Amino acid sequence: MATKLQRRTASLRKLQLLQTLNKPKSVKRSCSIINILLHFYKLKVKLEEIQREYQNLLKNIRIPKLKQEVKVEKISGEQFVVRVACNKGGDKLVSILEVFDELGLNVVQARVSCRHFFSMEAIIGVGQDQKTSDMKDITDAVLKAIDEKQSGEQEMLVT
Repeated sequence: MATKLQRRTASLRKLQLLQTLNKPKSVKRSCSIINILLHFYKLKVKLEEIQREYQNLLKNIRIPKLKQEVKVEKISGEQFVVRVACNKGGDKLVSILEVFDELGLNVVQARVSCRHFFSMEAIIGVGQDQKTSDMKDITDAVLKAIDEKQSGEQEMLVT
């Protein structure tokens, strides 16, 4: 026969089992939902903090001023490679392409980037209605187009 103590512990175990089975599940769910929402809120706050820190870093980064650089190299007979690097802003690409058109030069291939500064690498060919095929003339015309755009931007900022 089982002792009185063994019967009591067995009945206590059954009672505890019944209590855990009969606890309302909505309480458990609401606690877990609150914990999940709290976790989401903490993640959102961390994300906002990281975004603010990133924006502050971007504001503090100083991109050095580039001096205007134009290089013209002759590839083959009637083709040149023009490399341009300067500070970004304005319609520099448009003005450079207009200069090429005025000089009678055809753009065969071009690669342009405006990430931190304006840079362009173009392969140009001399057209039939050419006005010049001298590297010095091309360099001077491109530099003049860039200067005009930058001086125009500075005048707009002043007024």
